[in-house]
Amino acid sequence: MLFASTAINYMDRQTLSLLAPYLKTSYHWTNSDYANLVIAFRVAYAIGQTLCGRWMDRVGTRLGITISVAFYSLVSVLTPLANGLFTFMGFRLMLGFGESANWPAATKAVSEWFPAKERALATAFFDSGSSIGGAISPFLVLWIYFHWGWRPAFLVPGVLGFIWLLLWRKFYYPPDRHPLISAEELTMIRSESGLNEPMSSTIKTRWRDLLRLPQTWGVIAGRAFTDPVWYFVTDWFPVYLVAKGIDLRNGLIAIWVPFLAADLGNFAGGAASGYLIRRGWTVRASRMAVVVAGGCGTMLLIPTVFTQDLWIITALFALATFSYASFSTIANVLPSDIYKRDAVATVSGLSGTGSGIGTIIAMKAVGYLSDARVAKSGHAFDPIVIASGIIPMIGMVLVLLLIRNTSATQKGLVRPI
Repeated sequence: MLFASTAINYMDRQTLSLLAPYLKTSYHWTNSDYANLVIAFRVAYAIGQTLCGRWMDRVGTRLGITISVAFYSLVSVLTPLANGLFTFMGFRLMLGFGESANWPAATKAVSEWFPAKERALATAFFDSGSSIGGAISPFLVLWIYFHWGWRPAFLVPGVLGFIWLLLWRKFYYPPDRHPLISAEELTMIRSESGLNEPMSSTIKTRWRDLLRLPQTWGVIAGRAFTDPVWYFVTDWFPVYLVAKGIDLRNGLIAIWVPFLAADLGNFAGGAASGYLIRRGWTVRASRMAVVVAGGCGTMLLIPTVFTQDLWIITALFALATFSYASFSTIANVLPSDIYKRDAVATVSGLSGTGSGIGTIIAMKAVGYLSDARVAKSGHAFDPIVIASGIIPMIGMVLVLLLIRNTSATQKGLVRPI
């Protein structure tokens, strides 16, 4: 169910990026105008991640996800009412805030249901919904657009969200309240996933106390320096291909392939980490091995600036998104590895805010630099793609330095890793 929610979540947000080349023409938007729409979503998403993460730790996953999915599905259904840049911006602000709860909530649900050796693969499974949703979106959204226009293309993903809600309300409960769980399974989950940890103390989960821990900044860095690369692909890849002179009708498969590669990367990262733990590696060593491989792999974006060949570009983007997704799986699972259960969604939300801030800066730079490069008759995206290949390496180094056992571990503020 978390996988399906994430897929629908991404279909909602991908609709604008897929239709951007056509909406830009219809509404006479520049790249900077489009960047401002992307930034509107990211500002609300960044703020919402921290607020909704904290809120999710208080109200629980079942109710919290119900409210957030209902809200952003309604926003998606109402988006066809937009008639210009500012109304689109308003709907993107609301959509970003509503969708921001998904990752903190899903990370919290995984921490409640899975032990460490299974947690990365479980996280990979729900996180892969982003790439599957992104892969499905071009076929659904563009097919609807070419037949009926852009308004129905925004409407359909919102309707899917409401259908999903019926299944969520019927089938999802926390382990201690699930009607189908056995006593033996509940005992195992309580002992291995942290359900036995006390919820009474609030001092250790205050934002200011969490932000004093190097582990928190390592979790934030893991997403702040990598997620902007993914959002460049999801929000700008169709525009990038058009700038390369490629017709989207001919490049539809090319749009799909990097998302499929990212899906495989999610599972590869989660499975590799779990395999290493079963082989006797520590949780930290197994997670960091995947982080290093993923950080290095994103540099494969850089050679795309030297070619116009659609399939070479597609292959390199696919390898880079595979690497990013492996890294991303670990970045998303780290809060459930390190923090006690009443702080997991809070820290996940903080990392999401870090991701949002990094993405806002990146998207503003993409809009400005691409317009400036076009004005100077240079290829719009060359310096952007080069930076996208290098910046995740910074995140990799910071994760390696900050995610470790410290005095906070000895004091019981965080779990040993």
